[in-house]
Amino acid sequence: MTKTTRTAALALTVLLALVGCAAEPSAPATSPASDAASPTSEPEADPAPEPTSTPGDVLAGLTLEQRVGQLFMVGTSVGGPDPITLDAVALQHAGGIFLHGRSSAGVAPAAEFVRAFHDVHVEGDPPLWVATDQEGGDVQVLSGAGFDSIPTALTQAKSDTATLRENATRWGAQLAAAGVNMNLAPVADIVTSPEAAAQNPPIGALNREYGFDEATVAAKAGAFGSGMRASGVMPTLKHFPGLGRATQNTDTRAGVVDDQVGADSPDVAVYRSLLADGPAVVMMSTAIYSKIDASAPAAFSSAVVTGVLREQLGFTGVVTTDDLSAAAQVRGWAPADRATMSIDAGVDLVLVSADPTVFPEMYAAVLSRAHTDDDFAAKVDAAARRVIEAKASLG
Repeated sequence: MTKTTRTAALALTVLLALVGCAAEPSAPATSPASDAASPTSEPEADPAPEPTSTPGDVLAGLTLEQRVGQLFMVGTSVGGPDPITLDAVALQHAGGIFLHGRSSAGVAPAAEFVRAFHDVHVEGDPPLWVATDQEGGDVQVLSGAGFDSIPTALTQAKSDTATLRENATRWGAQLAAAGVNMNLAPVADIVTSPEAAAQNPPIGALNREYGFDEATVAAKAGAFGSGMRASGVMPTLKHFPGLGRATQNTDTRAGVVDDQVGADSPDVAVYRSLLADGPAVVMMSTAIYSKIDASAPAAFSSAVVTGVLREQLGFTGVVTTDDLSAAAQVRGWAPADRATMSIDAGVDLVLVSADPTVFPEMYAAVLSRAHTDDDFAAKVDAAARRVIEAKASLG
């Protein structure tokens, strides 16, 4: 029996164990290209450039294919391991997977589900990031036996910071027991008032905010992040530079522009406090911020990623995108361009969460450009290095 056959058999076993899962339907493929590269195809190109590494460097010994793979987190429904995502891990060295949908099966079946991806993980590749959305309220992927029902961020914020940190440590331990080592939470967006919440579809309308001012969000989101770290789970602060003032949701609407948040806004300043707390990943919004860069979504903007987050705030850790696979806001760009533009802007990790079918095209595009563009290849190396170092930062 081949490795792929064994994986398929295990996947069927896991699927039968996940009775009670209510997986969200996958979004339709958004790639305009009908001849996207297959999961096993590689572009014909000159030999890969040598890694820009020195002895002891985490990149030492890694091929270009491995380095490019570390720059992707690929989604799979909790209703059953997605074959494309299994291939992404087994064949393209994908650095992480993202569990989406809804499962009420509990901790033990979730851990069995995750094991299917570790079984195809390539020996010699850096460890696998396993992520999900476990914010609380309407945004909680994993539930059932062994998982608490996590309240919304707005309700969490009613607890004092010590209690919230204690609760988050318990929630993080539940994720860790299920094999999840990254949580795409907490939300660091600042909704300006309770009255404004109803006009803010992505955050306020779902009570995802921790408060209505910089100090409150810094304290409460910081407590949540601290609890995750205490349990060995990497927190992800989102959505930089802020979705708390958006009047449309980038997941479902295109042309979303924020004309209020600037580089000196509290929405940006809150990250200075949060990033001082310890290791974290920062997720980029895909809205356009006209006061910073009116020409491109934040995830594609070097002015936002490099100029504000890296240089102004001094962040040297991992920057990830919000979903670039199916979000309405980015459908105007081909999947290949979404991936290369974000890495060019200074992003390290491309999130392909809702629709993994576009991943092969994205991977092929990044690999092809890294073969022919030395400056881009250097950005790939820098991003891969940050990802691998971040994976080791929580032990």
